[in-house]
Amino acid sequence: QVQLVESGGGLVQAGGSLRLSCAASGRTFNTYPMGWFRQAPGLERELVAVANWNGGSTYYADSVKGRFTISRDNAKITVELLMNSLKPEDTAVYYCAAHSSFIQLRAGIASYWGKGTLVTVSS
Repeated sequence: QVQLVESGGGLVQAGGSLRLSCAASGRTFNTYPMGWFRQAPGLERELVAVANWNGGSTYYADSVKGRFTISRDNAKITVELLMNSLKPEDTAVYYCAAHSSFIQLRAGIASYWGKGTLVTVSS
């Protein structure tokens, strides 16, 4: 059974940091682009960051550039999102996703989704 399981969410004050992790299992994701999306209450899900199969190519939403960093470990089949300088507007459920196409994943198309982890940033 294919699974993407997120962890690391929680409550943090504005200006703080969190590291999210996504563990993949059930198939070989080493060649799959993987990424992070988020959905705030009342809003549509949006792209946060994606990385190609080896992490050598990445893409970030403008709203998180310079603050968030995506990385992956293909030996452990994990993808992480380091979030620094967090703002209250970063509050959302963060989802891990994987898809065979980097371009399609950037567009929000994914074959596999995790169930999400909640990040709450207090002011």
